[in-house]
Amino acid sequence: MGDTTDFKSMGLYRNVDRIMADLEAMGKGGDEELNVDDLTSFDQYHYEGTEAVDDAIGYLAPGPGSTILDLGSGLGGPARYLADRTGASVTALEIQQDLNATAADLTRRCGLAELVNHVNGDMLAGAAGVDAYDGIVSMLCVLHIPDRATLFARCADALRPGGRMFIDDYVALGPLTDAETADLADKVYCPYVPDLDTYISDVSAAGFTDIETVDKTADWKAFVADRLAAFRNARPNLEQRYGSATVDGLDDFYSTVANLFTGGHLGGLRLTARIN
Repeated sequence: MGDTTDFKSMGLYRNVDRIMADLEAMGKGGDEELNVDDLTSFDQYHYEGTEAVDDAIGYLAPGPGSTILDLGSGLGGPARYLADRTGASVTALEIQQDLNATAADLTRRCGLAELVNHVNGDMLAGAAGVDAYDGIVSMLCVLHIPDRATLFARCADALRPGGRMFIDDYVALGPLTDAETADLADKVYCPYVPDLDTYISDVSAAGFTDIETVDKTADWKAFVADRLAAFRNARPNLEQRYGSATVDGLDDFYSTVANLFTGGHLGGLRLTARIN
């Protein structure tokens, strides 16, 4: 996927240890034990929080003994939540070393290290292995990976026969403007946004069947607008907690995404599929 420092163009991925300041503000600082619900306000970087993970659980139907890959696991929020709620074993695969290290520490503090295994690696390089998982979940990670042929081939390889895949991602509703393309590439680290037909074709070419999609555009447009408004309302407290530079970066990121969805050319996609 290239130099992972490129991800730091996103305000969301700078100073990821700010979650420690969030926990300190809750009275959960230091090395105090945590539970999953202490973290869900802070560790779900995707849209719609644990509601989206519940949808993934409903589709993947994991349980004790199931193995799930969380592709692009960030701070580990979905992986921990999924393991906690279902008892499944989850591999949290994250290419950014600082995110991975912070996520592993949070998982340890939640007492979930036996169920959630954090791996710092690149899916395109085969980090997920072969025939290893019953399901794959990916929450707003695929948008960072333009090589969809290799990506979905690796996903197909990683799943056991009958395994399922659940993806939340961006899709193009129409031609993006030059400004939108630049903002996606520079501020969201999203260099490629296919239309729906192309997206489905790429997944199908990797051998997936039973491909179904849900248009999440309206839901996500509302979500990112509400997120920006709530962030700006809380800005004075957050500046004290994180510092002005971090808050400025987050504001730029959140406002950019809200404007992209308002433009009408960027959409939200939920895709589910199965491998034979």
